[in-house]
Amino acid sequence: MSPRPPTVSPGPGAVEIGRRLRALREERSLSLSLLARRAGVGKATLSGLENGTRNPTLETLWAVTAQLGVPLTAVITEAGGGAATVRGTAVAATLLEVFTEAAASYELYRMVVPPGATQTSPAHQAGVTEHVTVFTGVLRAGPLDAPLLAGAGEHISWRSDVPHGYASIGTEEVQATLLIRYPRG
Repeated sequence: MSPRPPTVSPGPGAVEIGRRLRALREERSLSLSLLARRAGVGKATLSGLENGTRNPTLETLWAVTAQLGVPLTAVITEAGGGAATVRGTAVAATLLEVFTEAAASYELYRMVVPPGATQTSPAHQAGVTEHVTVFTGVLRAGPLDAPLLAGAGEHISWRSDVPHGYASIGTEEVQATLLIRYPRG
């Protein structure tokens, strides 16, 4: 029996995320087929997300929001600013805060990566950077061709407009903060 795919939980339900994805796609006059192709996801998968019949994975949401040119919070933040926890193959990230200034917007997450777990994330839109501060464990993260290591009390950052990954090294769970910076314009 294969493991159940990771999903967004809790926070806005699949129907609300789907409604937001469809609205963003339609605002940009993109067909379902074109957005699916650009994001590297199946058309049936994207259709299921928009119709609220599929639970989105973190990797799929990042791929789609990157092609829409919006931060992840454009689809996961509840009305009134409530937080959501998003889960990928290895990473569980709980949204803590969204900051906005003239030059950029920022999403701050509490991130947990279990021992031995690895995850590959698609490229974000141009100019996006990620900044991780590790509190426990050892994290290998960054561009797939040049990953970085950080242990407790250390910080790493990289341009995340390329495919990048996260892996917990050793036997201790990684607990960290993840700050994603999205340039404006």
